[in-house]
Amino acid sequence: MKGHLEKIRDFIGQKYIAVTGVSSTHPDAANFIFKKFKNANYHVFAINPGAAMVENEKAYPNITAIGNKIDGVVIASPPSSAQSIIEECLSLGIQRIWFHSSVNQGSLDQEAAEYAEKKGMEVIRTGCPLMYIKPIDFPHKCLKWVLNLTGKVPAK
Repeated sequence: MKGHLEKIRDFIGQKYIAVTGVSSTHPDAANFIFKKFKNANYHVFAINPGAAMVENEKAYPNITAIGNKIDGVVIASPPSSAQSIIEECLSLGIQRIWFHSSVNQGSLDQEAAEYAEKKGMEVIRTGCPLMYIKPIDFPHKCLKWVLNLTGKVPAK
């Protein structure tokens, strides 16, 4: 079984990433994650069932609507949506899920995460991609250090 950092290296080593919860009305954590992947030359897709456009890009109502191979999904939407997102990923053969979080619960639904792991998916339960995709900004370097120190993000 892969350790936390190995899962992260595998996830960010992919090129086709979907981000759920990207807002069309106000900057949210999902928006920052979407822009970071985009600026790092990933093929990134915004998921928002209520918007046609977000961050000057096409938004998709769900992952299926993308119509492209997706390597991983960052769940940055409310925890209540996690189970249905995981079900959709399983139906599409997507094996990598990252639940966004930082100092709070974020998007993590423990039951959905356990279900995904039982189905053989690689699940990252904590942390933020902005702490790992280079260049890492100073606030996320500090956040990563604090979360490692407090044990909220495993060091391995």
